[in-house]
Formats: sequence, C-alpha cells, structure tokens
Amino acid sequence: MASGNRFADPFGRRDMLKGSLAVGGMLGLQACTGGGAGGIASASSSGGRPLLVPMRVSPDQLIDIKCCLRPFRAAGPNLSTEQVGDTLVIHNYGHGGSGWSLSWGSAEIAVGKALSVLPREIAVIGCGIIGLTSAIVALRAGMKVTIYARDLIPRTRSYRASGSFTPDSRIALTEPAGPAFGDTWETMARLSWKTFRTYLGLPAQPVEFIDSYGVSDKPMTRRHDPADPAITDSWATKGLPQQNSEFASYGSRIKDIVPQSVAIPAEESPFAMPYTNRTSIMHFNFAAYGHLLMTEFFERGGKFEMREFHSPGEVATLKEKVVIHSTGYAARDLWKDKTLMPVRGQTGWLVPQPEANYGLRFGTVSIQAKTDGMVIMNNSPDLGEMLGVGDSNEMPDRAPIEEAMRVLAPIFAAMPGRRA
Repeated sequence: MASGNRFADPFGRRDMLKGSLAVGGMLGLQACTGGGAGGIASASSSGGRPLLVPMRVSPDQLIDIKCCLRPFRAAGPNLSTEQVGDTLVIHNYGHGGSGWSLSWGSAEIAVGKALSVLPREIAVIGCGIIGLTSAIVALRAGMKVTIYARDLIPRTRSYRASGSFTPDSRIALTEPAGPAFGDTWETMARLSWKTFRTYLGLPAQPVEFIDSYGVSDKPMTRRHDPADPAITDSWATKGLPQQNSEFASYGSRIKDIVPQSVAIPAEESPFAMPYTNRTSIMHFNFAAYGHLLMTEFFERGGKFEMREFHSPGEVATLKEKVVIHSTGYAARDLWKDKTLMPVRGQTGWLVPQPEANYGLRFGTVSIQAKTDGMVIMNNSPDLGEMLGVGDSNEMPDRAPIEEAMRVLAPIFAAMPGRRA
C-alpha cells in the first residue's frame, strides 16, 4: 500500500489528475450560436424552448472506428471458483455488454471469495475493466496485488466499448441463467452504481451524467420483444440465442435509483420533431477514468507484469496462490470455455465537441457526447439484442457509421433557433 494517508479515505483522489486532462463539456441545456459552434447565446429561445448546440456529424469529423467482442455467456458471468493444483482460481468474466456497468459489484464478489482464505497477496489475470477493478478492490482490502496481462487497459477490448451504464445489456439468457441470477445481478448493479457515484464531479469528469434525448416522428413506446412462435429453435438447440425474447432483462429491479425517461411536449423540445423524451444517462470517459484507476492501482502499491497465458496449468505456476481470472472473451481459448460466445459491437468516434454535451437517439441510430469524443452507433438493421451475436469479426466497417451520420444530420440542421 502507498505510504502516507493519501488513500486513508478509500475514495479520496484529490489532485490525482490535476492538470492532466481538461474538464470536458458544458452542463445542462445550452444555447446555440451562429453555425452551431462557439460560445453560448441564451438559455432558451424567446418562446421558452431550450436550445442545444447542434452537433457536427459529417465524415470529416470521424477520427476512429472501434470494434469489440462482448464476452457473452448464456448463464451470465462466470463467478465460480476452482482449484488448479495448489492455486485457488476465482473466475470473474463473461459480462456481455455490461462489463463496465457491473465492474465494481462483480469485483466485490470476486474479492470477497478471495478473502475467504485470508491471502496476503493475490494475482489478477487480465487488465480490462473487470480485472483492473478487481485489483483495486483487493488493494483497498489490504492485499498485495500483481496484475498479469498482455496489455494495460487502454489496449484491451474494454476500451472499444461505448462506455455507458447499461447493466443488463446482453448479460444473460433468462432460462440458462435461472431465477436466482437476478438477485446476483441486482447486487452487482447496486454496488457498482454506489461506487460510480463517488467519481462524479472529479477533475476531467471520469464519470458523469448527461441528458440524452430520444426523438421520433411517431409516438414512442417501450420496446417489447415477444417470443416468435415461428422460431422453434433456441439457445438450447443451437448453442446461440435465436431471438430477442431469450435475453434476460433486469433493469426494472433498480429503477428506484436509475433515472427514468420522461416525455417532453413538442413545444418544449430542443428538436423539431413531434415526439421527444429525455433521460439522464451515466457514462464513463475512458481517458480520464482509465487514468484515474491506473493511478490508484500503482499508488496503492499494485504491480503489473506483462505476461501471456496459454493454459490453466500456467496459472498454477504463479507465486500467488489465489488468482482472480478476468480475461473476458480470451477465456474462451485460455480456459477452454466454449460457453463464451462473441457479440460484435462497433462505435464511431467523432472529434470532441464540448459545447454540445448531450446525447441523441433516433430509431436505431445514436450519438453521445463524451470528453474523449462523440460516440456514434448504428444498430441497424433493427435486431435488438441479437445484433452481432455469434460474430467474431473485429474489423471496422465505416459504412454503417457514415449512414448514421446521414440519418442524424437533418435533425441537427432543423433544430429550432439554429441560424443559417
């Protein structure tokens, strides 16, 4: 553990990022100026309609396209333990599209199991968001920790995610997970939410809320995917889910703490669309948040050793005899876990636009402001949770991102109060 009392408060991080990153984003509803960029005009139009700065969505703003493979398991994350030789291995992987969101709660469960044998030191395999949070929780509990991994977090698949709080995104299938998993999920979600709140308001905004708007030209209803009786196959017969109705949904269990969507009358909408709703969304700014976590890890005395593993037997050769295994999708090969299935996801990243600090969703297309870029996604065709299931292709595809920009551009161009 680091010397001094810098971490006497386990969440004290004063000055940790001082001068490292600029605070991104303007908070609240902001007015647009000529051409949609620049300073603030007024807080609202003369009619009381709040104004937002239109986003710039054109190919010249595109700076990156990232593809990730969500590590999905039908039964939910592997949180089991097993003995490999004289080494206790605690698994913590397979969180689907919910790894960032459930990371702290999942880490608490894994570290709790490690503490049951009172180790003085542990190893963590993997330095994605699950491995890194597990290591930090173990350090906070007073253990010595070494992370063994091929890469630090900025070069892991974790950094290719969108980075929003989506705790039940492709987390499990209802039947394989069983009725008891809902309680485990809720524990992870609530513990994580509570921890994320301790990062709000810090320099560089590692975690923040923004307003995200859904717009439509027809009344919006909550998506519901009833089982299609014409589809007789399922995960049980094919090894892959066959329709959206197979996926578990647990979000209603934490609606008491997570902001809910509210409808906005057309005359009060920042957009020239007949139907608008607004939701406050929590998200993670990767550069600031990742830097903050790595800083705490090393200042608490954590060690990192670059290493690859090819079989479970190699894990038993480590000097640490308690190991938290958090390799994500790589566990399919390392641990021969063939229940892991890939779910491809892709995000486009535009130049940061701090004057436009909000999100917008229209159909299956969305864009969200973050301090490290504007995240744009195109989930068309409208496949819901089935999109990308079984697809292990990690090559970027520019066409869907450019299509998303073409879809969104007219909405921004027609925003009330925008000057020609």
